[in-house]
Amino acid sequence: MLLKQTSLRTMGIEPNENISFPIGTALAVKKYYEFLGLSEVFGKFKKRGVDINSLIQALVSYKLTQNQSVHQGSNWINRPDVLKVFELVSFEERTLYRALETIGDNHEEIMLDIRDILFKTYDFEHTDVNMDWTSLVLFGEKCPIGKRGYSRDHRPDKKQITVGVTELANPINIPIGMTIKPGNINDQVHFDDTYGQVKEKLKPGSLVVFDQGANRKKNLDKISRSKMKYLTMKNLNKSDEETRIRKFDPKKAELVDWEDKVYGIKFRKPKKYNYFYFSEKLKNDMIEARLRKVERLFKEAEKLQECIDKHRGLPKRYRINNPLVECVYSYQTKLKMMSPEAAKEILRKVAITGREGFFCLVSNKDLTLEEALHIYRQKDSIEKIFNSLKNEIEIKPVRVWSVRSVNGALLIGFLAQLVISLIRFEHAELKHTSPKFIKFSLMNLTATIEYGQHGKKRFIFSNFDPVSKIILCEKQAFA
Repeated sequence: MLLKQTSLRTMGIEPNENISFPIGTALAVKKYYEFLGLSEVFGKFKKRGVDINSLIQALVSYKLTQNQSVHQGSNWINRPDVLKVFELVSFEERTLYRALETIGDNHEEIMLDIRDILFKTYDFEHTDVNMDWTSLVLFGEKCPIGKRGYSRDHRPDKKQITVGVTELANPINIPIGMTIKPGNINDQVHFDDTYGQVKEKLKPGSLVVFDQGANRKKNLDKISRSKMKYLTMKNLNKSDEETRIRKFDPKKAELVDWEDKVYGIKFRKPKKYNYFYFSEKLKNDMIEARLRKVERLFKEAEKLQECIDKHRGLPKRYRINNPLVECVYSYQTKLKMMSPEAAKEILRKVAITGREGFFCLVSNKDLTLEEALHIYRQKDSIEKIFNSLKNEIEIKPVRVWSVRSVNGALLIGFLAQLVISLIRFEHAELKHTSPKFIKFSLMNLTATIEYGQHGKKRFIFSNFDPVSKIILCEKQAFA
């Protein structure tokens, strides 16, 4: 009796010596490193021992591939296949730390050289710039620039550093500067270093755009003295409330944006212009956010009142948790004397001020209301760079201890972001592709080393996709 096979047999697997590893990010980094001639920038700082240019390329590739600690980076780079790609021999972990400290010691000169190369290589259509600042959590207590300050990463329990970035504005969107300061330096003070780092590369009349956090008279005057223009947002004060907000009539204003119902009025001052706006969409969004805050505050008050009524201790979030501090708490809420709706009405009156939906831009450049709003909105491109640095390139948290190492580690992150930005700048079809998808596309491109007879090796590339084909169109040769 013959038996008929009704299902496929399990595929037989035979072990071999072939090795596969992600190659796309390494190829992209090597391509731009060589194209920009960065070997001359870094090579002058280390003449002996392991080639610093190979280490820098490997570190940047690691940032764009399997980014963790420097310790893990040493393990990743020291794999035979990766060493071959970067023409390295096996090295000790401390070699990477020394490389970071070397470039960290010279990060200002390196940033200057990179700017020189960028402006010599590309004929940029303008030198308008966006500037912004953020904070990064710093692990460890020994680094002297680690300070406690306002944490954008929502980690007030940790020390931090502040970082300023300058990018050439739309449609270029390439970072050209990065400054690093202690974690307790605010944007108004940090502005001085960030602007000073790049101003020599800006053509007279270039527009410097930044948010209201760095807006102060000293900074605006500095830009004007440099024969540049600025555009920023100003804080609304009581005078604005009395003279503009209360008397604002959309019928007498210019409709600037139909979709968001943005109306504006332009005011001319002796040396500047104020662009005063009201947005229906912004008003509704702000009111919704503040009503959510009202509900949160009401629930907090209810929780405290419950603790008082039941003679229980306060929740941990309302207490000072320090064994060296003695504190006697005394809380009293108003909930006993009013209904929940009356309590919420008090909170609403405090939360909703009547300024919702209003904002004012200020500039020493004569723009139309539509131009000023459009340019300021495009500033969000630098916020996207910060998002890319933090979440795709993962420069946070900073896990090195000395100032030199911090500067070096952040410079590696800057180089990784520069590669991504140059890819988007050079290839119009990738202009709106997120850094996340560019990174994944490069990571997915793999090389398999096939070992043949007599020890011969053959590289087999796989997992090309449309993005990696665009970026790596030139053939790469491997021995």
